[in-house]
Amino acid sequence: MTTTAQLPKDLRDFYEDPTVPVASGTPRSLRQARMLATALGPATGTPSTILDIGCGDGTAAATAAPLLTGHRLIGIDWSQDALKRARAHLTHTIRGELSGAGLPFGTGSADAVLFSEVIEHLVDPDAALDEIRRVLRPGGHLMLSTPNLAAWYNRALLLAGVQPVFSEVSLRAIHGRPGKEVVGHLRLYTARALREFVTAAGFDVVRLEGAPFHGVPRPLRPLDRLACARPSLASILLLHARRRT
Repeated sequence: MTTTAQLPKDLRDFYEDPTVPVASGTPRSLRQARMLATALGPATGTPSTILDIGCGDGTAAATAAPLLTGHRLIGIDWSQDALKRARAHLTHTIRGELSGAGLPFGTGSADAVLFSEVIEHLVDPDAALDEIRRVLRPGGHLMLSTPNLAAWYNRALLLAGVQPVFSEVSLRAIHGRPGKEVVGHLRLYTARALREFVTAAGFDVVRLEGAPFHGVPRPLRPLDRLACARPSLASILLLHARRRT
């Protein structure tokens, strides 16, 4: 998810391009949903409100929905094209931004926020977490996922003088690293940096897990799954934090 106030026209056009990938991998979406379902517990009485900020085409939310039965899941994105696709998977969708006027929700109105593969695309992640903290109730849950700059293979690539996977130096093409898709990553985090950043933004980190990356070559996937046991080496970082009261 991006914001019009933050982005130059060429970057706005990039994120509105329907060919730009907007979906996360199913395995990490399932892991994240399990973490949230455990945190929220069974739906009893008034359903919890879950905001999927930067919902993309809605496939991650659709993957999570069966594990969050009874809760209210709302997809939010800046891209009109992404929202059109998300409506095939989500009952509730709304256009919203993390800067400027902010999200169209009251202070403390949400019980949980899914923030999947979004923070690495933002010009101003500080403002984004400030806005997420505003809409979450005290003690509300933040489920954030993002690629790991220090993934096990990135460490080897850097030693060899190769640009790390997930990093990008151009919006037009991939240069100096494996892979072919340009997805607009502006910022990357290690496990340590992510913990410190989220804590400084007014959250208490509850748990940090690792998840595999679908783009790892098939022969290396068993090793990638094994690396999930140590989040600092994993391909994807899955962080559960709670809004500090």
